[in-house]
Amino acid sequence: MPNTLEIVKTAMTAYNDKDWEKLKEVFAPDAVYDEKGTHRRLQGIGPVVEAWRGWAVAFPDSRGTFVREFTSGETAVLEVVWKGIHSGPLQMPSGTIPASSKTIELPACQIVEVKGDKITSFTHYFDMLTLLTQIGAAKA
Repeated sequence: MPNTLEIVKTAMTAYNDKDWEKLKEVFAPDAVYDEKGTHRRLQGIGPVVEAWRGWAVAFPDSRGTFVREFTSGETAVLEVVWKGIHSGPLQMPSGTIPASSKTIELPACQIVEVKGDKITSFTHYFDMLTLLTQIGAAKA
């Protein structure tokens, strides 16, 4: 059986590759995804994939790079840096932000819980104001 860190990294690699089927394989069907930067709390693999696809539409070349990682039992904590170009529409609760062609470099932290070989909880911390400033949608 893969270890906690391998399972979590598989999810991140699936996003980097935009491999939504692989993403579905590592998340539990009723997993909870808590995206602190947007205040979205989603339950179920369908909404999670939809949210991650939304990011891929706005930033098609986006990739998360692992900076540091820690595990304790069934919990993994990863420091990640997201990089990409805002070349597609970004859907926000207040409306759509059109592509800016600007580059982002956004540090993030993820706390992920795994039961067996499935992710059951994925909390993602990042600074939305930094992201919006980098794409020109907000002032610093």
